Parts: sequence; C-alpha cells; structure tokens
Amino acid sequence: MSTEFKVGDRVRVIKLPSYVKTAEPMPMLRPPEVIHIGEEGIILDRRPGGYWGVRFAQGAFLLDSQYLEAVATTSEKTDQMEEPS
Repeated sequence: MSTEFKVGDRVRVIKLPSYVKTAEPMPMLRPPEVIHIGEEGIILDRRPGGYWGVRFAQGAFLLDSQYLEAVATTSEKTDQMEEPS
C-alpha cells in the first residue's frame, strides 16, 4: 500500500533501503548511510514508479513511501488535542 503525501509535507525516515538514489536529472545510487533512520525531510515532488523526491540536509533523494512516515506539525497536534471525542 502506498502512502500519499503532499508537496511540502514533512516526513521521517522509518526504514533504510539497500541504497538511495539522488533526485538529480541524472540520478546516482548512493549507500544508505547518507541518510539515517529518524531523519526528517520535506517532500519535493512525486516521481514515476511510486517514488517521492525528499530534501534532506545532505541533499535530495528518491524514496518509496514504505521508507517514510508523515511528521505531525505542532499545529496538527494542537488541533487533535482540541477536537471533542
């Protein structure tokens, strides 16, 4: 199942792939150690094949949604606490 994100969403790495691909016009494969579990990034765009372009501190990489989870922002957490049950 593929998780849908929107451009600008903050995401967190929950699992590392066996390699990562750079999000450049001519992508390169890099070792997974260039990003770390728990690292947060911002969704740049959706790519063919079910990949997401994500900007991290070390650069932009293409990752499948199975390696990512959405990060709740402070305003989203506040909204959830204020909703009556």
